Amino acid sequence: MPVGLRIGHGYDVHRLVEGRKLILGGVEIPWTLGLLGHSDADVLTHAIMDALLGAAGLWDIGHAFPDHDPAYQDISSLILLERTVALVREKGYRTVNVDATVLAQRPKLAPYIPQMRETIARYLDLDAQDVNIKATTEEGLGFTGSGEGMAAHAVALLERIED
Repeated sequence: MPVGLRIGHGYDVHRLVEGRKLILGGVEIPWTLGLLGHSDADVLTHAIMDALLGAAGLWDIGHAFPDHDPAYQDISSLILLERTVALVREKGYRTVNVDATVLAQRPKLAPYIPQMRETIARYLDLDAQDVNIKATTEEGLGFTGSGEGMAAHAVALLERIED
């Protein structure tokens, strides 16, 4: 019999560059730099997707949505999240909750977190209270602290869908 509860962890990182929009949790944040990637490079949504896929035993976003596939060029990570949720449901699971942390020296993300929570919750078919998002700096240390990039960690809990 399949396990009733499953937990997964996700991690993602992207370089900050000029000429790209900064999208986090599906929210466009005004900033001079954006994240570099094949898709919109939404590091937060990618970490959440990896946590969901991992919990369902479905590898990771690189297997589900390979960066060499032109179909995913500049695609919104919210579309990929929607497809991830569908894959998780096909495996017989639904999301219970998500907890995520964005590591970024700047910009200050606190004003945008409520909208990120609402957006991610909508795509996961959850209440915003079931999606927790935090942001932290690394006090000037490492690539996130120096402003070279951003990273995100996420943990997701899934439960088996009763037939």
